[in-house]
Amino acid sequence: MRIEELKAGEAPTNEQLDRISATDNQAMITAAKIITDVRENGDEALHKYSAEFDRVTLKHFSVSDTAILKASRSVPQHIQKALAQAAKNIRDFHERQVSQSFFVTRSDGSLLGSRVTPLESVGIYVPGGRALYPSTVLMNAIPAKVAGVPRIAMATPPRADGTIDPILLFAAQLAGVTEIYALGGAQAIAAFAYGTDEIPAVDKITGPGNSYVAAAKRIVSGDVGIDMLAGPSEVLILADESSDPTFVAIDLLAQAEHDPQATTYLVTTDEDLVDEVIEKIEMLLAKSPRQAITKESIDKRCVVFICPNLATAILATNTIAPEHLEIQMEQPLELLGLIKNAGAIFLGPWTPESVGDYIAGPNHTLPTGGTARFSSPLSVEDFIKRSTVISYSYGALKNDSRFIETLSDAEGLWAHKEAVRIRFEDGDDD
Repeated sequence: MRIEELKAGEAPTNEQLDRISATDNQAMITAAKIITDVRENGDEALHKYSAEFDRVTLKHFSVSDTAILKASRSVPQHIQKALAQAAKNIRDFHERQVSQSFFVTRSDGSLLGSRVTPLESVGIYVPGGRALYPSTVLMNAIPAKVAGVPRIAMATPPRADGTIDPILLFAAQLAGVTEIYALGGAQAIAAFAYGTDEIPAVDKITGPGNSYVAAAKRIVSGDVGIDMLAGPSEVLILADESSDPTFVAIDLLAQAEHDPQATTYLVTTDEDLVDEVIEKIEMLLAKSPRQAITKESIDKRCVVFICPNLATAILATNTIAPEHLEIQMEQPLELLGLIKNAGAIFLGPWTPESVGDYIAGPNHTLPTGGTARFSSPLSVEDFIKRSTVISYSYGALKNDSRFIETLSDAEGLWAHKEAVRIRFEDGDDD
């Protein structure tokens, strides 16, 4: 843990934040090699990398409907119930994001509009490794389903025996995933982007992953849509003398236990709170079954900013632009209007980040690494596309022709002007 003191009106520097990029040079080099191989050699390359990285040899990557149904039935009832409730809340929230097409008719007879259509196919990536993420399945697949995407493919690394955890399969079935592949890493991203004999290409790829997955998404972006480049997960807790140090400590640990590279920030106007939080962290950390991962994250990636006043604390928060922001201060709702940059905002002591991760309903796929300055959480909007619609009548084109011709001349584009003029060259205004 590192403690920094800010002066009034001073914002954290990049050096103080010391953020880890979503990708690095080595990940980019490795991912590029894998992508090229998959593009050239298809399934043969996928099987090679599956054996090398996932350490399994599979006859087929696709998971059969029979296997999905059988595995799903083995999921304990209390987990099924919890996932069903989470799915309901996620669906209810995202249904409010659905956009509608619109058309307007002007007095000159022209019709203008915006037509909304769902993407034809999406591929969602669900990471494996240190934890199990059925919530990621729900958060990526349900908005796509709400948007009306007909084909929702999922890829996730298989377990040592070549199977996928039944809880993930149940979540996929619950969320409306239409096909599942036991495949991880950059090779899965390459398959989704360019297609192979067994895995057809998709229009867009969403979902988090390690630095190799992020690098692969960066490389294929443009050939296929992507949601965002997600780096290590992070939380910022905004606290003062009214904050409960136990709540602050456990919420920092809840983020840190994700990954050794997970980043945690405490921004506070109360210097005394810091010592209390450190004491609580040590006490709670001793109880954690993920102690090694969590401690490494706290030791290396936790930064405390002590601020002389609220204005500086808000400035620090907006500069950091955290993925998750918890406001554990008095009257947190009154501070909401001061927050300009955050992926998700959690108000008050009874709203730990866990509620957003699992059950509240808003999406937990969020911008990281300060990108909340210009980007937003995953939403239904990520799974649609818009086409503008224009229909001019004879009279409408006649009315606007002089403006079009003037602007065509200004830009030096003869055929643009001629495309309008030629339509009226016979002089017939009927």
